Amino acid sequence: MPRAHAKEWQLDRDRLAGLLAEEERRFVEQHAGSQRLFERGEGAMLGGVPMPWMTEWAGPFPVFAARAEGALFIDVDGNEYVDLCLGDTGAMTGHSPPATVETVAERAARGITLMLPTEDASWVAAELGRRFGLPRWQFALTATDANRFALRLARAITGRPKVLVYAWCYHGTVDESFAIEVEGETRSRPDNIGPPVDPSVTTRAIEWNDVAALERALEPGDVACVLAEPAMTNAGIVLPEPGYHESLREFTREHGTLLVIDETHTFCAGPGGYTAAEGLDPDLLTIGKTIAGGIPAAAYGMTEEVAERIADHMRMLETSDVGGIGGTLAGNALSLAAARATLEEVLTDKAFAHMTEMAERFEAGVNEAIASHRVPWNSVRLGCRVEYHFQADPPRNGSEAVEADDHMLGRFMHLHALNRGILLTPFHNMALMCPATTEADIDRHTAAFGDALTALQAAG
Repeated sequence: MPRAHAKEWQLDRDRLAGLLAEEERRFVEQHAGSQRLFERGEGAMLGGVPMPWMTEWAGPFPVFAARAEGALFIDVDGNEYVDLCLGDTGAMTGHSPPATVETVAERAARGITLMLPTEDASWVAAELGRRFGLPRWQFALTATDANRFALRLARAITGRPKVLVYAWCYHGTVDESFAIEVEGETRSRPDNIGPPVDPSVTTRAIEWNDVAALERALEPGDVACVLAEPAMTNAGIVLPEPGYHESLREFTREHGTLLVIDETHTFCAGPGGYTAAEGLDPDLLTIGKTIAGGIPAAAYGMTEEVAERIADHMRMLETSDVGGIGGTLAGNALSLAAARATLEEVLTDKAFAHMTEMAERFEAGVNEAIASHRVPWNSVRLGCRVEYHFQADPPRNGSEAVEADDHMLGRFMHLHALNRGILLTPFHNMALMCPATTEADIDRHTAAFGDALTALQAAG
């Protein structure tokens, strides 16, 4: 059966453009302070913002934040928002959780970074081992770096040049991950800025959930590792089909390829991420963003076997490593103190149970509105994360998800929500729950989402 998506829904595109223009006018009226700050910033910052992704928000300029706490934030114009973006997972703890804030203040007064270990380091490593089932850990500042280090180590101990990734995957700014599969060949993603080499030199890209393609890609025996989120999140949530992870683990072992699971976004699946929730058995695991409550921190774990192979390689080189792995601020005292407080007191089993319950409520509200308005969309939930797609059936891989995207429609949905005090992730239709998210927050979104569908239905 062909998959219906937004382009097949009989929308009056001119009417949609009118609705979007009206929301843009409303946005400008409500955000005079943000507009002034944006115009001032244009003289000093590329694009008027401190980081390019901040230009992706719906509206003619981004909202400038003044303060945030829990599941809410207030902008410089005094507008209050329910935050369902949460720093694109970086603030999945909620903004400024008290336990983390208190620990950060106390640790900062006793030394921020020394390039020396602290007691917190071993505690955090042991806790990550308990949660994810891997016994040996190292630390970084970002998930991007954790992934880079894992790829370097995988190449070093296997002696193989290639990394296998999935088309339209997300692993931070790792060069090898900006690849897609086109008619059986690995190509650079069209949005890949200044790649150092043709991605086909370093990478083999295939589609998610394609077991036959996976086996073909590993058969030559030149793939050091597969780098995979356990469920794709970059173009909307794309879940693994039944049996896919079993095949992934079987084929990687059969062909001597390491399996690296990136839990940075899929940590939303539970206290031990998707790995613990579904009983995965990776060789290495990476995680970042939220483990320190928003303070830059990341980690990568490995099995005893992998750790021994790495140690043997380092002994052979007679170095502990200055060759592309590590970093002066990696594993710093402040990051690890924040991680300990966050893992011990904030992202607890109880917190995840509440966050998942709120996500279930969000999903139910979205699905009810989709059904009652007879809109050919769907929603997918992964733990405390929910996304809706502009197509009738959930996408099977990244390419299907990207193909179903509708930029104007997405911009309208996001700006309509923003103008009613609800912030969604700018890159796609993702909502994330934190320990402070309430039923009232969810119901506020459900009402706004229904109103947006009513407006679109009138435009059809």
